[in-house]
Amino acid sequence: MSKVIIIGAGGVANVVAKKCAQNDQVFTEVLIATRTVAKADKIVAEIKEHIPGSKAVFTTATVDADNVPELVKLINDFGPKMVINVALPYQDLTIMDACLETGVHYLDTANYEPKDVAKFEYSWQWAYQDRFKEKGLMALLGCGFDPGATQAFTAHHAKHHFSEIHYLDIVDCNNGNHGKAFATNFNPEINIREITANGRYWENGQWVETQPLEISQDIYYPKVATRKSYVLYHEELESLVKHFPTIKRARFWMTFGEAYIKHLNVLEGIGMTSIEPIDFRGMKVAPIEFLKAVLPAPESLAAGYSGQTCIGVQAKGIGKDGQPKVHFVYNVKDHADCYREVQAQGVSYTTGVPAMIGAMLMLQGEWMQPGVWNVEQLDPDPFFDAMNKWGLPISELADIELVKD
Repeated sequence: MSKVIIIGAGGVANVVAKKCAQNDQVFTEVLIATRTVAKADKIVAEIKEHIPGSKAVFTTATVDADNVPELVKLINDFGPKMVINVALPYQDLTIMDACLETGVHYLDTANYEPKDVAKFEYSWQWAYQDRFKEKGLMALLGCGFDPGATQAFTAHHAKHHFSEIHYLDIVDCNNGNHGKAFATNFNPEINIREITANGRYWENGQWVETQPLEISQDIYYPKVATRKSYVLYHEELESLVKHFPTIKRARFWMTFGEAYIKHLNVLEGIGMTSIEPIDFRGMKVAPIEFLKAVLPAPESLAAGYSGQTCIGVQAKGIGKDGQPKVHFVYNVKDHADCYREVQAQGVSYTTGVPAMIGAMLMLQGEWMQPGVWNVEQLDPDPFFDAMNKWGLPISELADIELVKD
């Protein structure tokens, strides 16, 4: 039915590509473009090996996603209907510019952040609203799991359970074991920048800033474990409090093990997490970029990864019946199951599957509308149906408060 370009060839791109291969009635031709084409070639070889019945045609190409003219040429030469951006968040704007110039739709899984400032917000991408709308093009922002599915979970709460959401808690637990002393489950540079930055949460109409990992509590993750979880800032909070103005407080929680935090504290203490370039043998090198180079690549963690992820959204407020209500929507995914299916670990899987689903819903017309959109602005029902079909089954718990005030 549709030709698409996937930009990127890391762990998430691997999942997106393989789920597109499974969904060959929608995705008929797919080009995987990245700076290092050998990584894209590996994904295509694995598709041929593990999904031999797929009718989707896969090809690969080299591209510099920082270079708009190069992106424009790639898009014009291939002629896709949309671009699925699973490259680095630094490259969101150049890819959006190329999509506008070539007249194709756009989807990403993480919002833009400048490379030289550890700050991410939607303002840069929201500013594209008029240009995409005028050209009849759609840009869907942050369609991974968190952000992405967590926003669909919130929209589901609002549509089916609540007349007003007052308190929102997004929780993300990786209760897995990859056997490494220290590694990150997605791009190390992005991951470490996110964790070492000050935390923020929304309360009573304003942002409250915290020290990194300052606030914590033990949270029970259904079917998985009780884990110590920490408040940090996550991008979907910004759009959710905008689009659901009844929210009085919104927080994002993530689990980290003691060993992980100890390693991170040491690395931060000796300056290895800094994004400020230093002079090294006549070159300017940011310490965090060097650290990224020596840490295991996230996609290399997949084989032998055990345990589960559990990501969900707890809402409290006024139910449809006018009574106080608390409700929890979540997904649990097993790392080993992910590896057997698409040779990926669970964190890549839970990000990549929603990206494929969002692209599918756009291409099929269910979510297609010109402009720049966040996931919670769209109907959550077809997204829920697709998650249940494509490997991320959704569960719900009523009247049980897992995250405390």
